[in-house]
Amino acid sequence: MKLHSFQNLITLPLTLALYCMTANAQGAASISKKPFGNTKDGKAVEIYTLKNASGLSADIMTYGGTVVSLNVPDKSGQMADVVLGFDTLAEYEEKSPYFGCITGRYANRIAKGKFTLEGEEYTLAVNNDVNHLHGGLKGFDKQVWKASTKESSQGPSVTFKHTSPDGDEGYPGALSMEVTYTLTKDNALQVDYKATTDKATVINLTNHSYFNLGGNGNGTILDHNLTLFADKFTPTDATAIPIGELASVEGTPFDFRKATPIGQRIDAADTQIKYGLGYDHNFVVNGKPGTLRPAAVVHDPKSGRVMEISTTEPGVQFYTGNFLNGLSGKGGKTYEKRGALCLETQHFPDSPNQKAFPSVVLRPGATYTHTTVHKFSAR
Repeated sequence: MKLHSFQNLITLPLTLALYCMTANAQGAASISKKPFGNTKDGKAVEIYTLKNASGLSADIMTYGGTVVSLNVPDKSGQMADVVLGFDTLAEYEEKSPYFGCITGRYANRIAKGKFTLEGEEYTLAVNNDVNHLHGGLKGFDKQVWKASTKESSQGPSVTFKHTSPDGDEGYPGALSMEVTYTLTKDNALQVDYKATTDKATVINLTNHSYFNLGGNGNGTILDHNLTLFADKFTPTDATAIPIGELASVEGTPFDFRKATPIGQRIDAADTQIKYGLGYDHNFVVNGKPGTLRPAAVVHDPKSGRVMEISTTEPGVQFYTGNFLNGLSGKGGKTYEKRGALCLETQHFPDSPNQKAFPSVVLRPGATYTHTTVHKFSAR
């Protein structure tokens, strides 16, 4: 099936339905869609469901390019939704702490909402203490993206497109983006990012899913075992801005080079832990940025579920849901503090202001690309 626009091709719903019927009859991959209401300003939102031959499924909506659910089996073959979220669009609009969405134009923080590029200073919204976070007051997580679907050799996929105009949230340049989610034959959710600009700008895109491999709303992630392929991390000041140092994890609570229960040192007497009330730090992924390489492995001993993350990005932000204090989520479940973890593959926080960090500048004629793979299994 070729890549199409739902808005321009009125025959596609029939084609898509026939494709889904055939795929399901064969026990193979499928793609379907359904309405998910309208935003407060009247824009229609849809959810796309991707399924592979093994029975894994992912619901992803056009509002924010958001992963709404992700169903994977445990060691007994029992399926569970392993990402946090809400049952209604209104809840995503009103109270989402970036559940499952695409964050940008700059994911993570920029100190004091300012940066200088090519001699010009740009001022952004300050929406996280004294800093700018995840693109500002109306980042990409709050936009309705255009969607199209494709059946590839890898598996069913949905591509979301959005153009951020010059000056959007204070950023320079009109930025045209594509983010493609593919549910692969080998039980992975692969996310491919691509962007171009007509003026020099900064860019840092990621997906902000909150994972609990025991099932969404099923306790904390403190007993999950985490491995991070990172010898270094970026220590921060009290406002979560990196101080510019790449510090060794050796002998610190940040050493996850061997599988370690997340809760084992989360309350350690460490300045960095105190700043974040837990973990909320960028780790420097070993290996060469731009090449797909291991970043993290998460294992839930109770369910047996395993998530392996590979990325082309230089870093990954590890966050332990420190501010999930009783938020009501899907199915009326209560999301408690440390009830999920985020592993946001990314460039480092505040890179526009830190010349020693890998560059986040995108110029006309160049293309930003980034791939992250979440592979699931059980043991």
